[in-house]
Amino acid sequence: MAGEPSHFELGVPDARRAKSFYRELFGWEFTPTSGDNAWIETPGVRVGLHGGDDASDIEVYFAVDDIEAAVRRVRELGGEAPQPDLGTDEGGRFVRCRDDQGVRFGLHEPQRFDAKRARS
Repeated sequence: MAGEPSHFELGVPDARRAKSFYRELFGWEFTPTSGDNAWIETPGVRVGLHGGDDASDIEVYFAVDDIEAAVRRVRELGGEAPQPDLGTDEGGRFVRCRDDQGVRFGLHEPQRFDAKRARS
């Protein structure tokens, strides 16, 4: 699992317009999250779509088993990585990084099933 693309994020100025475009192009169905933002489930990878992003780019996230250890390793290798987020019930934990040449990429620790949380 580690190192495989696990998630990518589409950042666009207008999420509603992007949903229409990608629905027509790929036949994607969207699960609303907040506002016009959404998740897209493809057969191989989950996609996040968010509006209000003037960068208009795609960011790729790679799966890791332990996001804290992966962040430490990025830093040891000369890259940049902030502290990872605390995660969400839906998507796991994410952090945006840069390699030692400044190339952007992300790390993603997929959600793990928590039996205690499931019982509450």
